[in-house]
Amino acid sequence: YKRVSTAGTPAGFPAMARFHSDCIEGPLRTCFSIMGHFIGSHPWWFIIVPLSFSVSLGSGFYFLKDRTSNDLEEQFTPVGGPAKMERKYMEETFPGNGSTFSRLRLSRGGSYATVIATNSRNVLTAESLQEVLDVDVRIRGMVLQHHNQSFKYVDICAEVQGSCVQNDFLSAIEYNSSRIDSISLTYPWFHNGNRRVPVYLSLGSVEMNPGSSTVRSAKAVQLYYYLEDDGAKTDVWLRGFIDLVSNESPSLIQVSYSTSRSMQWEFDKTPSSVVHLFSITYTVAIAFSVLTCWRLDSVRTKLWVALCGVVSAGLAVLSAVGVLLLLGQPFVLTAASCPFLILGIGLDDMFILISSWQRTRVLDAVPDRLAEAYRDAAVSISITSLTDALALLLGCSSPFGSVRSFCLYAGVSVCFCYLYSITFLGACMAINGRREAGNRHWFTCRRSPEDSSAGSEVFRMCCVGGRYDQNTELEETDPISYIFEHFYGPCLTHKITKACVIMVYVAYLAVSIYGVLVLQEGLDVRNLALDDSYIVPYLSRQREHFSEYSCSVMVAVRQPFCYWDPDQQAQLQACISHFESLDFVNSTLAWFTSYRDYAEASSLNISSRESFHTHLPQFLQLSPTFRADLNLTAGGHVRASRFFVQMLNRTGRRRLVTGLRRAAESCPVQLLVFHPAFVYLDQDAVIVGNAVQTVLAAVAAMLMVSLVLIPGPLCSVLVTLAVCSVLLGVAGFMSLWAVSLDSISLINLIMCVGFSVDFSAHVSYAFVSSAKSDVDGKVGDALARLGRPILQGAASTVLGVAALSLSGSYIFRTFFRIVLLVSALGLLHSLVFIPVFLTVLAACRR
Repeated sequence: YKRVSTAGTPAGFPAMARFHSDCIEGPLRTCFSIMGHFIGSHPWWFIIVPLSFSVSLGSGFYFLKDRTSNDLEEQFTPVGGPAKMERKYMEETFPGNGSTFSRLRLSRGGSYATVIATNSRNVLTAESLQEVLDVDVRIRGMVLQHHNQSFKYVDICAEVQGSCVQNDFLSAIEYNSSRIDSISLTYPWFHNGNRRVPVYLSLGSVEMNPGSSTVRSAKAVQLYYYLEDDGAKTDVWLRGFIDLVSNESPSLIQVSYSTSRSMQWEFDKTPSSVVHLFSITYTVAIAFSVLTCWRLDSVRTKLWVALCGVVSAGLAVLSAVGVLLLLGQPFVLTAASCPFLILGIGLDDMFILISSWQRTRVLDAVPDRLAEAYRDAAVSISITSLTDALALLLGCSSPFGSVRSFCLYAGVSVCFCYLYSITFLGACMAINGRREAGNRHWFTCRRSPEDSSAGSEVFRMCCVGGRYDQNTELEETDPISYIFEHFYGPCLTHKITKACVIMVYVAYLAVSIYGVLVLQEGLDVRNLALDDSYIVPYLSRQREHFSEYSCSVMVAVRQPFCYWDPDQQAQLQACISHFESLDFVNSTLAWFTSYRDYAEASSLNISSRESFHTHLPQFLQLSPTFRADLNLTAGGHVRASRFFVQMLNRTGRRRLVTGLRRAAESCPVQLLVFHPAFVYLDQDAVIVGNAVQTVLAAVAAMLMVSLVLIPGPLCSVLVTLAVCSVLLGVAGFMSLWAVSLDSISLINLIMCVGFSVDFSAHVSYAFVSSAKSDVDGKVGDALARLGRPILQGAASTVLGVAALSLSGSYIFRTFFRIVLLVSALGLLHSLVFIPVFLTVLAACRR
């Protein structure tokens, strides 16, 4: 740190203002001054080259369709998650039998269509069930075309012993609605002859007769239609199913529906749902920029600079997305938010540059004015752009593909936005400055009179311009900056106001901490579809009516095991008992238990190795579905096997997964648990740790940048604390706004680091750079210089994403909500909290 002279400094002036780390900041200001002078002298080169460059890179949009990657599992599940390794083991060890379908044993969910038929009173009446059967008949009888060949459900259905998989409940009533009155239907299992039917998979919101398991009523029936995965042919049938069922309108039941491909298909529609919002966003941004940069002075108005600021942000997005597409980077839906984000950042830089330009002497040559503006503003813009880019690019280390894609596209876009702001936009300011130097009208470019007492009021308003302060040779102060300097600044630094601000900040911290404590984790799959999607009512009714029982989880015994040995059996039974002791486990289904029951019923002795393997083929012939649960050697010995535990919906998703895995690890037998849903549930286990790790890395990088570029270490630390405070507030308030912590909101939290720096760094840098001698004066000077552009920047950022609030997608609405929170809280910190804390810290150092 370089010690500067303190001669003439008041005794009460804080030590933080006497020491400056300007060994880099000072030379950097000089470099930017030279750059500004050069751009101001040769502006057209810095307009033509960026335009040509961005158009060339924009050719990458030709590959947009090919590079688009919206696979849900790939983008919204952690890379290398444990469930993916567990699935790989299950698929390699238990490959299954294509001729004997089993929903219980699917490792990837399978290909299927499903219908939920509901009745608010009771769906188990002959009339309601007849409508259910009518829907079933139409689905099974649907005729479709593929490659000029007709086919039906029976031609592509999943089969068990040569027949299509049946809906268990409809089989129980023998596809006859009138039988419902003559059978004694039990829940959750129904014994239909020798078959044990899991009725809980088909009936929802069941009410039973008091003191028995006999069903009295139910509000929902769910039917599944499983298919052999035949690629395009399967897709044709599933789309035909959607078209058919969407047009069903029974009188007694309400029908909701979905398919195994529906979530992916609906997710693919999301980008097109926001295309029309781009035009709205840029129209609003242009209007806002023009209005806030408009001056009644027809020469000094910055209308053309405002328009060029919008163009500059557009060029940045065009270049960044284009170059990444040319390099073959996948484009994920989450990256579609970048144009909205970069527009706000670009306009923020523009407002800072315009504010600095207006503080230069109007009689100086244009290159000198631009050099001075760059000297004043470019370092501040560099700090915010560098921290924005670092925060986003550090997010590329996330295990979620959607987060990595957004952070890469947004980070590169920020870099291009910065590049075009100090080249293209600066050149546009220079050309506009030449017009001002010639005292030419903003529209006609004809020379305008500086003052005229003749003519009407309209003439003086529209045609007269070029006024400036004759004493200071500066442009006339705009009303908002005047208010900040003469009213807001003195009011904020008053002792009573400071006390009130501190109390407000304490309350803010309390609410934020409470919000963080109640923050929910995990991604609700309903949020991946558009609001008007047919999937939403289906998932809502599934959650409403089928929430008692959860999934059946596979448990693999990963080692050769002596199932015939009593001691070994006791060991395995202890493990099963441990599973069943968990409050979210209902029951266990195991092949070896059924084998022992079969042996007892048949009076067979299977207590030795030889007898166990001798009678096993006979058992598997009678119960062929268990074949898929065994991995046998060439000699017929069990190398590995699996059983199943049935879950209840009595716990959170994260606790369910971690509880089962811990139970498996605690067992002396080598066990592994898996269910296809675990692939998505794994994000719950890593999302918090990854969010903390990524955000801390971004904050640390931001602190280093601030220490290097802000000439005042204490101010750098204060900026860092302000960023942490904003992050705390965003995390707390987003939970109170019904936003959970998931891979979607994680993107926004990473973005928060950079955004919150934008607000706090500008004020802190202006404070330490102020020539005022006392602390209150420094605060007032900083607010006078940057209050207006900070307000404009916050408003432009919100307006840049405001159109996303109209989106039918949760992803884009969440983006809007968090940007709004960041902007509001960042504005509160930069214009209220930080100025007060700077003065309080100064008083404490006296």
